[in-house]
Amino acid sequence: MDDFLAPHSTEAVAHSRLSEDWLDWDISGPSFDESLVAHCASYHAFDRYLSGEDLFIPPRFPSELEQVLRRHAYDSIHNAISRSRQTLKTGGYSRTCHLAEQSIRSVLDTGDNARRLLAWHRPS
Repeated sequence: MDDFLAPHSTEAVAHSRLSEDWLDWDISGPSFDESLVAHCASYHAFDRYLSGEDLFIPPRFPSELEQVLRRHAYDSIHNAISRSRQTLKTGGYSRTCHLAEQSIRSVLDTGDNARRLLAWHRPS
């Protein structure tokens, strides 16, 4: 995982914070933390992809890979929203999804990450 998201990256820090403070992460601020949830969702999407969880047909192209990662991120966002005791501000869901998508694209566009991720589940 560190090859794609360094331990000090925004995504890894968000994941760590939510993992450590799962019971009260949502009440520590005045409103739903869209950025925290989005970056954690991005981290979780890559983690879930790398583990092969729920991956029945591996992606063959970068566009398919991005779609798989987006679906994983949306699942994570939905889970966080359902557990949160804070309400989303108007447009919050769209902003959170957009931030997660930007994060995913950024990782895929860095170096040869997309190629390496596509090869991760390719049969030898």
